[in-house]
Amino acid sequence: MLAKLQELENRYQALEKELSDPDLMKDQKRYQEIAKEHADLNKIVLAYRQYRELLKRIDDDKGLLKDPDPEIQQLAWAEHKEFEEKKQKLEQRMKSLLLPKDPNDEKNVILEIRAGIGGDEAALFAADLFRMYSHYAERKNWKVEVLTAHYTGIGGFKEIIALVSGDRVYSRLKYECGTHRVQRVPDTEAQGRIHTSAVTVAVLPEASEVDVDIDPDDLRIDVYRSSGAGGQHVNKTSSAVRITHIPTGMVVQCQDERSQHKNKAKAMKVLSARLLDLKRSEQESQVSEERRSMVGTGDRSGRIRTYNFPQGRLTDHRIGLTLYRLESIMDGDIDEIIEALGTHYQAQAMAQG
Repeated sequence: MLAKLQELENRYQALEKELSDPDLMKDQKRYQEIAKEHADLNKIVLAYRQYRELLKRIDDDKGLLKDPDPEIQQLAWAEHKEFEEKKQKLEQRMKSLLLPKDPNDEKNVILEIRAGIGGDEAALFAADLFRMYSHYAERKNWKVEVLTAHYTGIGGFKEIIALVSGDRVYSRLKYECGTHRVQRVPDTEAQGRIHTSAVTVAVLPEASEVDVDIDPDDLRIDVYRSSGAGGQHVNKTSSAVRITHIPTGMVVQCQDERSQHKNKAKAMKVLSARLLDLKRSEQESQVSEERRSMVGTGDRSGRIRTYNFPQGRLTDHRIGLTLYRLESIMDGDIDEIIEALGTHYQAQAMAQG
């Protein structure tokens, strides 16, 4: 590990030298690339330098541990214990920082929320989850743009798909994939009985042209008149778009915008993200079961979380985390859950690696 860290410090110093070259500013693209790499290495190099300084101090103190003066020896042992604890913490931090980065962590995401079992109640909870993620996005200064939505008559969603863009969105939301179960008394339940419903969440990294190359000949594009909410205009023009990716059979449709071009652009965003996700899933299926479990992005078919409203309780079943503050969670206060999941999967990766 130390050899790798020294190699990274050498690279960091070389980048610093390059950044100090006034001629570099003439090539803005190159400057940005170097500045980003330099910033990415900053944390690990800083930790390594602290570690190296700590090792020097531990070595310097070795003589004091055998000092004939009992008081000095006692102080030296207390300091030695403190240094050893710091050393262990720094070693863990460096191991964590050396883990391979998820290449998608910096990306925006396509967030897909669908009502599962539970009928109208599931659709209402889909709307509640979308509101929760929207409020979380506000806290993070992210932007949420609805790409397509299928509403129910009582304010719920059969399906809603949105683009969430901002700083490192995928790194925060990637653990939300899976089945979210809700236990509560529906507004429509006269007897006051608790119902259990389910909603599925998918979080797909937004695809760029570099990630996915879509051949236009592989697409069948149909236009039709929009239906549902939206006023008279959307119903009179053929603005809705349905795109079929012939090789995979994937179908994406969008009708929320008045413009056919805008609907097509939104549908293509969703299709590109799904094709990237398919490509990634195929790659992951080639690696071992242990490695796949380490990825930690969640199996969409598996129940990952329960929201119990009568008890005000949230339980994440993957890590056994239970919190009794459901109201604030549904208002978007989910950082504690996301941090705990990140720590869990990082520890798994370190154990595997």
